[in-house]
Amino acid sequence: MRYGAAMEVACMSLLDRRKKHASLLAFCGGLLAATAVGLSAYASHGVADALVQSRLQLAALYAFGHGAVLTVLGATETRALGQVGLYLLLLGTLLFAGSLVGGALLHWPTSLAPIGGSGLMLGWVVLAIGALRH
Repeated sequence: MRYGAAMEVACMSLLDRRKKHASLLAFCGGLLAATAVGLSAYASHGVADALVQSRLQLAALYAFGHGAVLTVLGATETRALGQVGLYLLLLGTLLFAGSLVGGALLHWPTSLAPIGGSGLMLGWVVLAIGALRH
């Protein structure tokens, strides 16, 4: 009986942690989407240079789309593989969009954009595999 009770407590603890991760992913997704709306507005109304405007709009597009996905899926995903895929989407979006914004506004090198893009692709593949395993 003691072993069974200990296993139940351990499983509940693991489930609680996964739910907290899901809440964090949804929170980050909401922040990404909100930031993307502001970034898009700034690009449309506050930037005259066409190249800078284009880069900011592209960053906003990726941040909004992936932010929305993180908000929706992040709120409910408790499977480990699904959460790994969502964290890869979060990291990839931050690196890809952040690199574009930094390059456009601060003239930073955009060398992190390909790493972020690869993270995004990997995240989607992990989510697809998780969907097949479900």
